Amino acid sequence: MTTYQRTPQTSPGVPPVTTRRSFLTRTGKAASASVLAATGLPALAAGVTMPFANGARDLVAYPQKRPLIVLTSRPPQLETPFEVFNESVLTPNDAFFVRYHWSGIPTSIDPRTYRLQIRGNVNRPIELTLAEIKHMASPVDLVAVNQCSGNSRGFFEPRVNGGQLGNGAMGNARWTGVPLKTVLEKAGVKAGSVQVSFNGLDVPPLGDGPDFVKALNVDHALDGEVMLAWAMNGEDLPMLNGYPLRLIVPGYYGTYWVKHVSDILVTDKVFDNFWMAPAYRIPDNDCACVEPGTTPAKTVPINRFNVRSFITSVKDGATLRAGHVTTVRGIAFDGGFGIDEVLFSDDGGATWREAKLGADLGRYSFREWTFSYKPRGQGEHVLMVKAKNRKGQTQPMKATWNGAGYMRNVVESTRIVAI
Repeated sequence: MTTYQRTPQTSPGVPPVTTRRSFLTRTGKAASASVLAATGLPALAAGVTMPFANGARDLVAYPQKRPLIVLTSRPPQLETPFEVFNESVLTPNDAFFVRYHWSGIPTSIDPRTYRLQIRGNVNRPIELTLAEIKHMASPVDLVAVNQCSGNSRGFFEPRVNGGQLGNGAMGNARWTGVPLKTVLEKAGVKAGSVQVSFNGLDVPPLGDGPDFVKALNVDHALDGEVMLAWAMNGEDLPMLNGYPLRLIVPGYYGTYWVKHVSDILVTDKVFDNFWMAPAYRIPDNDCACVEPGTTPAKTVPINRFNVRSFITSVKDGATLRAGHVTTVRGIAFDGGFGIDEVLFSDDGGATWREAKLGADLGRYSFREWTFSYKPRGQGEHVLMVKAKNRKGQTQPMKATWNGAGYMRNVVESTRIVAI
C-alpha cells in the first residue's frame, strides 16, 4: 500500500506535530466516491476557442467530471463551459470548476483513516475522524457561490499575467456540513487568538514550494457561517473539489475555500505565509484597482466578491426574431449582501428596464433573473445587464484594472442580430 504523509503547518511558537498519518492510497479500496485515480485517465473530448487572445483550449473529461475547459493539467485548472450556467441555478457537480496551485494532489483518500487536526492556540488539541465531524452537530445546508479570484482574467486589457480564464471559473452549490465554529469550540479557542489557518492534502510536487495554506481572522472563522463541508448538491464532494472535507467561506473568493482540509491551526499572531502575503493581494481602495502600468501604494488580502451579473440564455452573436418575445435569462450574485435589483438594456446601456428576479436561495447564492425581450427592430442590438445589491453596490460600465487580474465585474455586453 502506498501511503501519504502530511507534515503539518507550523507557526512561530507552535511546535510541529510529528505524528504520521496516512491518507492517500492507490489500491482502490476506499469508498467509490473518494477515488479519483481508479476511475481512469482524463479523456479528450474536443476543443474550444475563448473570446480573447491565445484562447485555444482543450475540452477534457476528468474523472467525475464532464468535459471541461482545460487551462492547465498539472496542476488541474478546469473551467466550466459558460452554457452550463443556463442549465440550473445550482451548478452540477460534474461541471463545477477546478483550481489547484500545485500538482501534488490527492487522487484517493480512505475516509476510514482520514483525520482532521485542530491545534495551536487552543485549550485541547484534537484529531477528528470524518464520522466524528459528521456527528458533531446537526448538518446544515448553505447555497453559496465559489468563484476563483482570477475569474474572467482573460478579458483584462492591457493583458495581465496569470491563468487566462473566461467567465466560467465559478459555480453555485448547496453545501452540507457543520459550522467551523462548532469544531473550533470543541478544541477551545484561547483568548488572544488572532487568526485561524487551514492546510489541505495537496502539496508542492518537489517539496520546495510554499505549501498552500490560507488564513481567516478569528472572528470571521467563528462567525457561524464559515463551514466544513463534506457534500455538495446532496452528494459527496468530488475528489477534484476537495473530498472528503473542504472549507466553505461564503461570499469570499475561492482562494480561501481550502480543499481536502487536514490541519487547522489557531494562531496568536497574523499568519503571513506566501499565500497571504505577497500572493492574493488587491489594491487597498474602493475599486481594488489602479491605472494600467502602475502599482498600488498599499494592498490588502483579497476578500469578498463584488457584484456580478451575466446573460446565460443568449450567446454573443445570436440571431433573434424581430418583434418576437424571447425570455432572456441570467444570473447575478455578490459577496453576501444579497441581490436587490437587476436591470436590462438592449441599446448598449442608454436605457434600462427592470428584470424579474427568480427564487431567492440565500444571500450567497446565484439569483436567477428573466426579462421578456422583444427586439425593437431588425439589425444589431447590444444587450447588457447590471445588478445592484442591498447595500447599493453595483457594476461599473467601464472595466477596472489591477496587475493580478482579480475581481473583474464590469457590465457585460452580448451582441445579437434581430432578423
